[in-house]
Amino acid sequence: MAQDDLPFPDLDPSPDLPALERAVLGRWAREQTFAAAIAQREGAAEYVFYDGPPFANGLPHYGHLLTGFVKDAVPRYQTMRGRRVARRFGWDCHGLPPEMEAERELQLTGRAAIQAFGVDRFNDHCRTSVQRYTEEWERYVTRQARWVDFDDDYRTMDLPYMESVLWAFKSLHDKGLLYEGYRVLPYCWECETPLSNFETKMDDAYRDRQDPAITVRFRLRDGLNGLPTDVLAWTTTPWTLPSNLALAVGPGLDYAVVAHEGTHVVLSAARLAAYERELPGAEVVRTVPGRDLVGLAYEPLFDYFAATPGAFRVVAGDFVTDADGTGVVHVAPGFGEDDKAVGDANGIPVVVPVDDTGCFTSEVADFAGLQVFEANRPIIRALAERGKVVREDSYVHSYPHCWRTDTPLIYRAVSSWFVAVTAIKDRLLAHNQDITWVPENVRDGAFGSWLEGARDWSISRNRFWGAPIPVWKSDDPAFPRVDVYGGLDELERDFGVRPTDLHRPAIDQLTRPNPDDPSGRSTMRRVGDVLDCWFESGSMPYAQVHYPFENKGWFEENFPADFIVEYIGQTRGWFYTLHVLSVALFDKPPFRTCVAHGIVLGSDGRKLSKRLRNYPDPLEAFERVGSDAIRWSLLSSPVLRGGNLVASEATMEAALREAVLPLWHTCRTLTLYAEHRPQLVGEATDVLDRYALAKAAELVERATAAFDPADLPGACWAVSRFLDALNNWYVRRSRDRLWAGEPAAVDTLYTVLCTLLRVTAPLLPLTGEHLWGALVPGAPSLHLQDWPRAGELPIDAPLVAAMDRAREVCSAG
Repeated sequence: MAQDDLPFPDLDPSPDLPALERAVLGRWAREQTFAAAIAQREGAAEYVFYDGPPFANGLPHYGHLLTGFVKDAVPRYQTMRGRRVARRFGWDCHGLPPEMEAERELQLTGRAAIQAFGVDRFNDHCRTSVQRYTEEWERYVTRQARWVDFDDDYRTMDLPYMESVLWAFKSLHDKGLLYEGYRVLPYCWECETPLSNFETKMDDAYRDRQDPAITVRFRLRDGLNGLPTDVLAWTTTPWTLPSNLALAVGPGLDYAVVAHEGTHVVLSAARLAAYERELPGAEVVRTVPGRDLVGLAYEPLFDYFAATPGAFRVVAGDFVTDADGTGVVHVAPGFGEDDKAVGDANGIPVVVPVDDTGCFTSEVADFAGLQVFEANRPIIRALAERGKVVREDSYVHSYPHCWRTDTPLIYRAVSSWFVAVTAIKDRLLAHNQDITWVPENVRDGAFGSWLEGARDWSISRNRFWGAPIPVWKSDDPAFPRVDVYGGLDELERDFGVRPTDLHRPAIDQLTRPNPDDPSGRSTMRRVGDVLDCWFESGSMPYAQVHYPFENKGWFEENFPADFIVEYIGQTRGWFYTLHVLSVALFDKPPFRTCVAHGIVLGSDGRKLSKRLRNYPDPLEAFERVGSDAIRWSLLSSPVLRGGNLVASEATMEAALREAVLPLWHTCRTLTLYAEHRPQLVGEATDVLDRYALAKAAELVERATAAFDPADLPGACWAVSRFLDALNNWYVRRSRDRLWAGEPAAVDTLYTVLCTLLRVTAPLLPLTGEHLWGALVPGAPSLHLQDWPRAGELPIDAPLVAAMDRAREVCSAG
């Protein structure tokens, strides 16, 4: 038979898969196949998934590719199941990443430099920079065969999105779930802004750091038993000692009063042995409970805040232990959560002699201008010269760093707006039980545990590029007034102008006379801060559709979402903020099913990072092995069940051998041996044909059972098992029949392969599309087909079991 007369086109035994993939992508673009898939399901039930938007100021890595492959595979499957799945792309535009890049490019350092440069010019640069990589992102996403709507995208910096964010803020305020407070928060002195507590738990924010640890003498004013008495306190933050205002002891702990060189020394009885070298020959005079020490006054180490009312006395602290140190904690209420709490309980004011850049202010004259960590050594030296240092050690401890800049954080009292998360904790926990988590242990593990310990969320950021906190205050405390705004209509009503830009500085220029001031001299001015960008990303479900100003019915009908996916770290990030805001605003979980995959690591063993650039360009890998091989290597790996994965060429090449090439060569077998146009068959008489058809039906059942709960490794496993049975059993033992062109064998293989291609469509979309075109020429795209049903093929469970057992016996020799 001449080649032109064959029923199928020839399939190259050594295909150039990247070239074939590019050809398929070109055909999809010409024929607008993605749009056709959406239009085909118009009027069908919606399947809603949230596309967690990337920051638009960098290029994607393999972690993004993994998430993108999942975001593509699940909607493809759901579309084939008859649902309409709109897929809007989104962009996170605000926050520290674009600000940091703008500072670097404009050669600006710190808030003062930005303000001198001009907030308007700085934010214009941020606005431009976050759009710099949009074309490159589209190129990467398209090359990975991910269907997504870039034309109808949303951006967190757009006016409609930001208006919905304002609505969410005011709604929380109206519900009593927002408050302004003065709290000690983790603070990044390089970014000059506080962070949320959950941001200190992101990725590897905690890392080992070596700091000086010192034990210091505090002299009691009246001594004990007529002798001078020193209380010993241990600290790993010497830089906070100039701000010391109290000493805390455990009221139930035992403290030893020891005689040493004509003085008394007080420290935990349990820690006395640890100080034998520093207190040679010391004798225990008596032991007293900590509660008996409470109220004793002592002399300040430094004179800076000596006049502070109620300060410089011993107080009780339930947080004090005798596990290390001296059992006595020095208290600086401006620089520790426990410190401030015990200070508040005892009426001790807060002092914060550290500026926004982490440097001492003029209040601490001897160390003014020094960055606090740089001040450790001069402070220790000054205390040592006065005989106040009992011991100095080097202390290695796990310490929080800014997850954006790697800067070691400080804890600092700041004024902030908070979401009262603790007030709704019970509802957060209850609605978490309504979510299907993949893997399942995330529900009560990583996510549930985090919810159990959730704290109120600081949402103020002392920055420039972000959605404004929509609060206006009177500038005269004699006529206090606070107004909160939830949309453009409300702003226009009170200020007489409808904003076209909610960014700074335009929004800061909206002022009006204070209605509560009869003199008319005070003015309502906006508070300076912007919102934490996590608040904006957590508002994505409703802000992307401009709810409640538009699409109110659609949103309420299709909320919560059906599906969402990101890496496990988002249990303390995006998943968390989505959940908090959804429960607070709607008393519902934000999504029904969530895949929390593991971390894709670089060759250095660290999480892939746009900032670190510790990964090769994915486009190069696409051109080496093809997008489908990378997709299969990621979707079939344990990373989607919570494990971590080192992305390597070896795993991608293994995917070629495991899935892509076996599928290709089986289809090529059919095209080589078929001498007639095959027909789909529903039943067969040959035992091998019956087995192949029943095995295909089993594949559909198993793949469906895996795809429904978004278990993509399970779906890959079902396909791999089937390919093994098809190639190493059916095709091998039917080769003579196929070589002879026996119609029953050819039709059976054709039927099985058509079923297999439909099952693999979400997993190998490009290879599958090319092979579908070869096997079913003239038919609509593979991705416009319906999902196969097991009932389409004969299911013969006893035969499958018997044949599988026979395969096992043969494989064993």
